[in-house]
Amino acid sequence: MSEVVSSCVTKSNPSTVSDSPVTDPGSAIKNVDSGASSFVGQRKLESKSTSALKKSSRYRSRSLSASSTDSYSSASYTGSSSEEDDVSPRQRLQVASSGFSDFCVKNIKEHAFGRREIEIAEQEMPGIMALKKRAVEDKPLRNAKIVGCTHINAQTAVLLETLVELGAQVRWSACNIYSTQNEVAAALAEAGFPIFAWRGETEEDFWWCIDKCINAENWQPNMILDDGGDATHLMLKKYPGLFKAIKGIVEESVTGVHRLYQLSKSGKLNVPAMNVNDSVTKMKFDNLYSCRESILDSLKRSTDVMFGGKQVVLCGYGEVGKGCCQALKGLGCIVYITEIDPICALQACMDGFRVVKLNEVIRTVDIVITATGNKNVVTREHMDKMKNGCVICNMGHSNTEIDVNSLRTPDLTWEKVRSQVDHVIWPDGKRIVLLAEGRLVNLSCSSLPSFVVSITAATQALALIELFNAPTGRYKSDVYLLPKKMDEYVASLHLPTFDAHLTELSDDQAKYMGLNKAGPFKPNYYRY
Repeated sequence: MSEVVSSCVTKSNPSTVSDSPVTDPGSAIKNVDSGASSFVGQRKLESKSTSALKKSSRYRSRSLSASSTDSYSSASYTGSSSEEDDVSPRQRLQVASSGFSDFCVKNIKEHAFGRREIEIAEQEMPGIMALKKRAVEDKPLRNAKIVGCTHINAQTAVLLETLVELGAQVRWSACNIYSTQNEVAAALAEAGFPIFAWRGETEEDFWWCIDKCINAENWQPNMILDDGGDATHLMLKKYPGLFKAIKGIVEESVTGVHRLYQLSKSGKLNVPAMNVNDSVTKMKFDNLYSCRESILDSLKRSTDVMFGGKQVVLCGYGEVGKGCCQALKGLGCIVYITEIDPICALQACMDGFRVVKLNEVIRTVDIVITATGNKNVVTREHMDKMKNGCVICNMGHSNTEIDVNSLRTPDLTWEKVRSQVDHVIWPDGKRIVLLAEGRLVNLSCSSLPSFVVSITAATQALALIELFNAPTGRYKSDVYLLPKKMDEYVASLHLPTFDAHLTELSDDQAKYMGLNKAGPFKPNYYRY
């Protein structure tokens, strides 16, 4: 590991509209054992969901194609409203100006807008840009062939271009059907990147895009960068031969890491994997500081709500929950917390929040936010009790926290208001405001602060470099945390932005503390 760091210094049912993840093509393989069943169980194929919505007499106002699938609320260029917008990108032949055609995006003509978005992001991503500058001569990812499945936005584009500058070849798809910035995907395709993603994919499109990245002519992937575990899952189940050639997996989400640990426990993980989600630079910066800013942005853009005096219940007081609560409290909200963990609950109490059970406050709160990573945290029973106008959204990675499927019933009417905003109306006229159909609200309804994404991107790049260059035997077929030295290195890349000057230990001080003067400065069990 230290050699790598030093070299960097000198990456179903067609009539039902389901919000849950769906069954992928790989799940057609029969006799899936119980150790991997949790992968398959979270995906139920709804390939005709869009048409079902358009035909439903209980779905009023704007159609899905005109609302949930556009980029209106995503800090993203909206594109035209021509007839082409109703044609699936899979049915259109598009070619970049160079003649390159190994991609599938919404509209390649939007590439100029996407390039401007990427240039703006670069200005706020000093860490990943510094890493590119320091490591570009060494090409530490030369001969790496990376399959990526993450959110595709301007910040991710900076990471992709960095990985290629460091020597890698990449093929990329989206981990979320609503978070892709179409014009950024177009800019990457124009630049010659094999990108398969567009905003508003059907679930069938979602798995098709991942499949196109994995199974391509003259392409043998040897690394995976995943957000949610979908690329890992599909390759393992549908292309086990290709999976055996993988040198390492880098995973950045709670859900994906949970799946990796399940695979490891059942003996099905035959390659080393790096748990980036629980690295200090991901957990303490992306989860905390990014969510602290983006929760307000998401709610204001999508609902125009004023926060002062609003009663909010936040389900989960982990790093994401802590960040959201800080922001909401700062604007005058009355915040309640639900928790299962007594330690997190005690932290919430000490921070001045009331810890309650959801049923105790569900009838009176104005906003409900989930951030647990669990399933069925907010059920139909809870939503039946909500007051008129209550806003409900999800800040956790998993899209199973709000039981949206329970709202797809004949007695309720869905009314599309704007992009990613639905009114769900009860027979008595009561309506709740559902954001992003229960999916990740900050990436569906707004954008993330580029600076924080720079920290995560640099962490991902270093994890890829570490696993790809690790000598045989350093990492076994298990899940590892990012080495502490790398966490500190990522942080150091971002300090110059603030003109921050680190104090250096004297020889005597280092000896007294039992530390190397160059770090790491904290033991692995230190919790920050």
